[in-house]
Amino acid sequence: QVQLVESGGGLVQSGGSLRLSCVASRTGFTIDRLGWYRQAPGKQRELVAQLRGDSTNNVVTSMDGRFTVSGDYAKGIIYLQMNSLKPEDTATYYCNAVARRFGRSQLIDYWGQGTQVTVSS
Repeated sequence: QVQLVESGGGLVQSGGSLRLSCVASRTGFTIDRLGWYRQAPGKQRELVAQLRGDSTNNVVTSMDGRFTVSGDYAKGIIYLQMNSLKPEDTATYYCNAVARRFGRSQLIDYWGQGTQVTVSS
């Protein structure tokens, strides 16, 4: 299976910055997409940023231009640089991979356990 490990969350004051990291193990799998989602208490999980096999096809949600996604897709690594953080950014941030076993077409979702980001005001 694909295993995802996130790190970099923490407590930060409004206006501060954090850099999230995710490393995906992928032996025997092809990863089609690698991304970040977040979920605040009582709200739906939402896409934050996503990398695909083609660097020209990467996706980053607006977030007022404060977030930047980067990584090495071939190595299963993704980062999320978050600047000018606001209290409304408080959430659990999850790494997600959409992957296929070699020689198979079925897509499978894998999720990390999440890293908590708390922004105080």
